[in-house]
Amino acid sequence: MAKRIGLESSLACSEAVRLADADVIAAYPITPQTHIVEHLSELVADGKLDAEFVPVESEHSAMSACVGSSAAGARTFTATSSQGLILMSEIMWIASGMRLAMVMAIANRSLSAPISIWNDHSDIMSIRDCGWIQYFCENGQEVMDLTITGFKISEDPRVMLPVGVNLDGFNLSHVIEPILIPEADEVKAYLPPFKPPYRLDPNDPKTFGSVGVPEVYAELRKQLEEALQDSLPVIEEHWQGFADRFGRAYKPIETDFMDGAEVALVTMGSISETAYTAVKEMREAGKKVGLIRIRLWRPFPVEAFIEAVSAVKQLVVMDRSLSYGGAGGPVATELRALMSARKNMPQTASYIIGLGGRDVTRGDFKEMVEAAPSQIDAGRVYDFFGVKED
Repeated sequence: MAKRIGLESSLACSEAVRLADADVIAAYPITPQTHIVEHLSELVADGKLDAEFVPVESEHSAMSACVGSSAAGARTFTATSSQGLILMSEIMWIASGMRLAMVMAIANRSLSAPISIWNDHSDIMSIRDCGWIQYFCENGQEVMDLTITGFKISEDPRVMLPVGVNLDGFNLSHVIEPILIPEADEVKAYLPPFKPPYRLDPNDPKTFGSVGVPEVYAELRKQLEEALQDSLPVIEEHWQGFADRFGRAYKPIETDFMDGAEVALVTMGSISETAYTAVKEMREAGKKVGLIRIRLWRPFPVEAFIEAVSAVKQLVVMDRSLSYGGAGGPVATELRALMSARKNMPQTASYIIGLGGRDVTRGDFKEMVEAAPSQIDAGRVYDFFGVKED
């Protein structure tokens, strides 16, 4: 029977890896991810997790070790943040291109310079196109649950792609919440041992990551894209399987207060819980506002999103990252692009918020909803919110 305890979300991630019975953990510490791998090293040292813990000299080496362990058929985990994610990004493309199963927790943190250890989504958005499955957690329970499902999804022979579990640095990673921890036997029944369809074996030699000459490279990239898109129904299947067994359900697109809504906020990550409270208060005040929370970022659930926005007149999209020199935030830019091919889609206001960990309050969400029509009428692509003007 599951037990509920107060637990930091970072440690919930570590406990999920323990329950998943990972074989290899390769990691390098970086704020605010460090608590995850510190706790895992303790679990291994104390004999509570039978795994190889590989302390490496950099995040680049961590991902390289994960590529090797996954290719050899080991259930593999790592974690990182910010500059560490950027350092390992070279090898992340190799992991997805070689169709290797692994799970990585990403404690999202802003990028330098200036140096900032606080949360935004600059790190993950900088490598959003690396071919990994990517989803976002809103609270500690989701960190626990979606880490476990990450192994199930990644190791499915129909998928065989790495999974990135995003949790906001400090705003979520260091927050203590009551979390239900399932029994190990229950997780084992949901998540059987990893049986890779192909692996490095001296008795059955194979080549991984060989040269892709121009005559085959484009075809292999297309195969990766198709594999990532085809993983969507498998992700939904395994999230439903988790719900059937553990009673907690997750969807690629989550919606709240959408009945009769004419305006909808669009959010990702832990800030969605603040947005939920703001929208609830606006509904109680008689305003026709709803909330759309993007859980699955890659592969993007296009049809589920289109269905969610089909009845609203305006979207107010929150980005915690900026595509410098481009058209604003990456989320808003992408949503506009996919809606441009459809008829009768809502107009979109775009806000860049919370960069470098700046607070975004319930009142801020209400203010952005009020200001959205003027942004749209003025034809501005996006606005910074809460930025001091000289």
